[in-house]
Amino acid sequence: MDIQQKITAEAVRVAHAILTPLGYEYTLSTTPTEGEENGVTLMIEGPDARYIIGDEGDKLDDLQYLINRLVQAGWEEAPRIRVDCDRYRERAEGKLLRRARSRAERVLQTGRPLQMEKLNAYQRRLVHNELAKMPGIHTESEDTDSRFKRITISRA
Repeated sequence: MDIQQKITAEAVRVAHAILTPLGYEYTLSTTPTEGEENGVTLMIEGPDARYIIGDEGDKLDDLQYLINRLVQAGWEEAPRIRVDCDRYRERAEGKLLRRARSRAERVLQTGRPLQMEKLNAYQRRLVHNELAKMPGIHTESEDTDSRFKRITISRA
């Protein structure tokens, strides 16, 4: 069994250990995370998805955090485990990137900087990487100790 298979098996075990006692009805599948070496995506699906996702993905974020902490406790070199439920994260990330590109287009048209809403580190990374592909655009996260920060989009 290679390292990715071991990490995947541990992530699945941890996810079941958290979700099963809560009484949720679900199925769990795994796929390699696109663009991340040895990365794993856990996809949870089922009729109780709205309870697992929570309000605006807050419970899904908490579940992902717990799974990552527990997997990394046994495998310090483990890559980040991505957890999605009924493709919620996939849809939310698509909307976020469309908003970011739209704001960047407005910055190019008006020349005035615009800010994104407060984002967590993962969301900021997605936005920075996406907008780095747009010529003439510069992005910068605010310099605070807060976990949630705004990105300012301006002309390069």
